[in-house]
Amino acid sequence: MSARLVIIMVALLVFAGSVQASAIADHDYAVLAVPQRQEVKGKIEVIEFFSWGCPHCYEFYPLLNRWLATLPKDVAFKRVPVGLGHPEWDILVRAYYALQSTGDLARLDSPIYEAIHREHVSLFDERSITAWVAKHGVNVAKFTEAFRSFGVNTSVGQSEDAVVAYRLDGIPMMAVGGRYTVTGGHATMLATSDELIVKVRAEEKKRK
Repeated sequence: MSARLVIIMVALLVFAGSVQASAIADHDYAVLAVPQRQEVKGKIEVIEFFSWGCPHCYEFYPLLNRWLATLPKDVAFKRVPVGLGHPEWDILVRAYYALQSTGDLARLDSPIYEAIHREHVSLFDERSITAWVAKHGVNVAKFTEAFRSFGVNTSVGQSEDAVVAYRLDGIPMMAVGGRYTVTGGHATMLATSDELIVKVRAEEKKRK
């Protein structure tokens, strides 16, 4: 083998290593001491923990939506709104699940973000959020019933439990496979989540 060919091969190996650098546990992501149960059998569950009231989540939202369009078929994505000790965010958690119940969540998800962060509308109490959703075509009676319902109470409780189980200390945060959590720079979070999806897929294959 010529010296020139050896140099080229080494250069290619160095380049490949720099491009394919792997995420590092306890640096790029955290490993949960107690893995969490996944809701969808046969799928890799990815969760975004967020709040409509969080400015960082608002900035993350368009990047996340573009990323979601690239997810493999074996990945199940869901969002979990959280309050993290902010009473005004607790109202938004309840509103999220109420709108999910009335079937209005998908169309009002982005507008609520825009109302809070771009238009500076205060939606942090039941009266304000109810008035706002009414102006945007939501049936007030159905929304109010859902807002105070047992089903929404249950979902809010599950959200609070998840904060503890996933050891949240800030948002936005991604969780992958019920085993790993990711925070940090937005683009980096998504790149690391991609790596962790591959990691979880490989781990699941080894178990079979």
